[in-house]
Amino acid sequence: RLIIPDQRGFGRSTHSDPEKTPIMSIAQLADDVAKLLDALDIEEPAAIAGISMGGYVAQHVAVGYPEKVSRVILIDTKFSADTPEARATRADLAATVGRVGQQVLADAMVPNLLAATDTARSQPERAANEEFLRKLISKQSIATIQAALQALADRPDMSGPMQHLEKPVLLICGSEDTITPPAVMESMEKILLQGHLLVVPDAGHLVPLEAPVVFHEAVRSFLARPMEPVESS
Repeated sequence: RLIIPDQRGFGRSTHSDPEKTPIMSIAQLADDVAKLLDALDIEEPAAIAGISMGGYVAQHVAVGYPEKVSRVILIDTKFSADTPEARATRADLAATVGRVGQQVLADAMVPNLLAATDTARSQPERAANEEFLRKLISKQSIATIQAALQALADRPDMSGPMQHLEKPVLLICGSEDTITPPAVMESMEKILLQGHLLVVPDAGHLVPLEAPVVFHEAVRSFLARPMEPVESS
């Protein structure tokens, strides 16, 4: 069974007034996921996956609700908190979105989301992927975008909690990801009790979109792997 929720404020998880269901924190979004599992009467531990911001949410679910999680898949994400410079950049971007609109976010993000290698640029679906991302970003409400940027800026460093996680973790990173480069995810692999990193060639920050066949095969293999006991240090 595959469950792909829209986080509050995004996609179909919207209210006529986005400010009535605001994003307050990454931890709050993790609480939403846990409540969704309860609402769906899912009693068995689930495999939790998240990409980029969703990866931060997945980490909080795994740490905050370990009884609900069997294993974790983190794609193009990181454990560390924002630097002061990154927080300032997010604040500036949120203010600009408020003045100019969502398109400025799409213009700022899309060039950095996909791999820039000649092989990646020559893929037949490249133009369609860029258009899809621009439309997806532009459809979100300004209130939700600003709240999400603030939640990202305020998120805590999860390195400490994640190094004690007694769950198998698959890390997937695009070789050309400039937002969370392979070196960042290599450092994550080193501190996990049961971490395994897959670096996907000619992919950027959105491996599932850029290399779907490789991604699906990696996930299927990981989910089929027998669970092993973990000895925490």
